[in-house]
This record gives sequence, C-alpha cells and structure tokens, in this order.
Amino acid sequence: MAYWLIKSEPFKYSWEQFEKDKQTFWDGVRNYAARNNLRAMKKGDLAFFYHSNEGTEIVGIAKVVKEAYQDPTTNETAWVAVDFKPYKKLKKPVSLAQIKADKRLANMALVRLGRLSVQPVTDQEWEVVMEMADEQ
Repeated sequence: MAYWLIKSEPFKYSWEQFEKDKQTFWDGVRNYAARNNLRAMKKGDLAFFYHSNEGTEIVGIAKVVKEAYQDPTTNETAWVAVDFKPYKKLKKPVSLAQIKADKRLANMALVRLGRLSVQPVTDQEWEVVMEMADEQ
C-alpha cells in the first residue's frame, strides 16, 4: 500500500462535506506531477485529506476506492480522476506549522512542494503525522 496527500480548500470541498457524501471523485487536477500521482494510486491506498488555504491542516484520511479513469470534467485524455471514500477523521488535526516544525518531516512534499495538490507520502512521514494526530 502507498500513502498520499490530497488537498482541498474547505470552502470548495471540506472534510465534513466528504463525510456527508460518503464518496467522491478527485477531478479537475491540471498539473502533470499531481496527475501522475493520481495515476499511480491503487485501490486501497490511503491519503491524508488536507485543508489548504484556510485551516492548513491534515484533518482526515481518505481511501482509494477506484483507480484513475478519464476525468469527467474534460474531454482531454491527459487528465484523470480517482474515487475516494472517507476512511477516518483524525483525532487531532495536524497543522502545516506543526509539520514544518518537525525535522523528521523536512523532506515531506507538503513542505518542499507546497503548491502540489496531490502528493506522495513516505511510510516514515505517514507514521510521524499519525503520531502527531494521536493515532498511534
């Protein structure tokens, strides 16, 4: 299993709305690196759900339930979407400030590539963030 981080601005699509919907497709990604990360996702992979711009914190975990397919918001075949279900709301959200303050996360994509909307997360980074969220 691989780990990921997906970003959403809470005023556009919040964790609370995601939980109400029970499933969603991640679409509208128009960055090649983010698209490649979506293409690499496998059913069962887990992704941190990150509120960007407002809140700037990891609030929950989403699970991949359908692998990459043609993004329904465009006819361009270069772009894909992935389906997610809410997996778990974190006991304690983990803020960007906390992540940046932890030296073990200095190389995390969220720190190095702040604007990338879909990012890989290493096993070690996953464990550290879960520890910070009181999920260990």
